Amino acid sequence: MKPLGANRQKCIFMILIFLFSLAGAGNAKTRDFYLSPQDCSQIEDDEARLECYDRIFGRDSNLPEPEPIEEDEQPQLEDDSYLAKVWELDETGPRGKFAIRMHRSNYILPFSYNSALGGTSFKEGDSAMDVNETEVKYQISIKSKLWQDVLGKNMDLWFGYTQRSFWQFYNFDESAPFRETNYEPEVLLNFRTNFDVLGFKGRMVNVGFNHQSNGRSEPTSRSWNRIVGNMGFEKGNFVLLLGAWYRIPESNEDDDNPNIDDYLGPGEIQGYYFWNQQRFGVMLRNSLDFDDNRGAVQLEWSFPLFEKIGGYIQYFNGYGESLLDYDSSSNRIGIGFILTDWN
Repeated sequence: MKPLGANRQKCIFMILIFLFSLAGAGNAKTRDFYLSPQDCSQIEDDEARLECYDRIFGRDSNLPEPEPIEEDEQPQLEDDSYLAKVWELDETGPRGKFAIRMHRSNYILPFSYNSALGGTSFKEGDSAMDVNETEVKYQISIKSKLWQDVLGKNMDLWFGYTQRSFWQFYNFDESAPFRETNYEPEVLLNFRTNFDVLGFKGRMVNVGFNHQSNGRSEPTSRSWNRIVGNMGFEKGNFVLLLGAWYRIPESNEDDDNPNIDDYLGPGEIQGYYFWNQQRFGVMLRNSLDFDDNRGAVQLEWSFPLFEKIGGYIQYFNGYGESLLDYDSSSNRIGIGFILTDWN
């Protein structure tokens, strides 16, 4: 037998491919078929090209497409939560120990005017100094996580430190002294929560020990120790913080401000609203003594200036702005700058 020529071999090979292709298409719903993926790639129409690939690889093109997830059904990301960011509540995100981060607000008011300081003086050493109504007020507040997932539970141990100072910078006649500085270290056990109440999401609950003092000697020494508790709630762009405290009793001879609870009360409420990179805030305190009621309110507004620095306006009226003046009412307006941790 003579060997087949090259052209004849090619012809027989093409016939065999045709027969196998026809057999594979026997169960198809249409008689249109293609020989190879290369042939499918030459089809210009997108739907026809996809149908060609489906037939070659045995995919049923009549299967329904998966329904898209509606926008309202998208899972809420922890990145949208301000409290999750500042307390590291999102367990899927970066969470580390011993990193220094902001605690309460960090700001400086180069110009603040307190009308209640007019005509007053304070004792520094053996001399009394006249007080200027205009001064600089600033606050530094940081915290660090000491123990993450305490005992394997949904709670972290934090250490926080806040320092608030009132600087008589414009009081050149008295060499611009610091009128008052309050030091406030605290240890907080923070529980990561996720519950609903009245339309709010309960994000965190913490309890701990708080010490506050002005580091001065008698007769201007002020200090107290407290057991504190805080709860944080969120709803959209609104954050609500509820704080309460219990003063640890001291002996009469050691207590340099025995009636401070009558002026600062048992706790405070803070609220923040975020809008267009701005933050609007309010703080409320009340002694809850209806016979001799005392309280305080602080209003604030911060607006963007630079990447992490915002302009800041703060108004305070009431008792307890500083330990030295806890039993004297303040009426202060200030303007300056604040470090932003919400943008």
